[in-house]
Amino acid sequence: MEQQQHIREICFDTETTGFRAKEGDRLVEIGCVELTRYGLSNNTFHEYINPEREIPEESIKVHKITNEMVADKPTFAQIVDKFLDFIKGARLIAHNAPFDESFLDQELTRLGKGKLKDHCLEVVDSLELSRKVFPQQQNSLDALCKRLGVDLSSRSEGHGALIDATLLAQVYLILKQDQESMDIDSLTVSKVKPLEITGANIVIKATEAEEKAHEEFLDLLAKKCKGTPLYRMTDEEFADVRKKEQDAINSKNAKLAQFIANL
Repeated sequence: MEQQQHIREICFDTETTGFRAKEGDRLVEIGCVELTRYGLSNNTFHEYINPEREIPEESIKVHKITNEMVADKPTFAQIVDKFLDFIKGARLIAHNAPFDESFLDQELTRLGKGKLKDHCLEVVDSLELSRKVFPQQQNSLDALCKRLGVDLSSRSEGHGALIDATLLAQVYLILKQDQESMDIDSLTVSKVKPLEITGANIVIKATEAEEKAHEEFLDLLAKKCKGTPLYRMTDEEFADVRKKEQDAINSKNAKLAQFIANL
């Protein structure tokens, strides 16, 4: 039987000299985190970039990247091929994606390499996704992390492309559970699992790292639940929940029957 091909997914973020890519602002940092079937992989891409122009003080206050920090760093032209190899054919996810995409489009166009979507499967805006899951609520990355129980301690010293890409990856894995149009099975497997042959059957065994990642993913989902999730309940707890549900249904049916009888 042919194994289903999984779509490779990458959460990414950028830091820049300002907000206007078309008016000369440039990239100063790119961070990418690859997702696996169960959570975050160890496969990342991270580069500080010499923007070939001064970084304004107001931007430095946001991302803490100074002119001195990037003076000896490579230009985008020097890292572009490595970046494009990393994202090739993947689904890219960014929070407020049009912003990051506009900067990458400008950098790529400047080098005669087309646009971002020429090198990846698609670009998904997790901000739009979060607005569908949490309409009429604050949906900044910071607000989502607090709402979903994602640890923000890595942001204590300020923003950073790799830091924010890692936070986004955790948020995105939760958000996509609420979207029927996005299949959790589309998450990619970063490594081939070892095979164990028993008789006529092939048993695919999870590695220790994948089991750990799976448990961490379940912990992340559990934080979203208002109570104990079903997969963490004991038999007694599950039976109690089912009894309460059935009692509620019986009570509603009894009231309906009484209402009909009084007509």
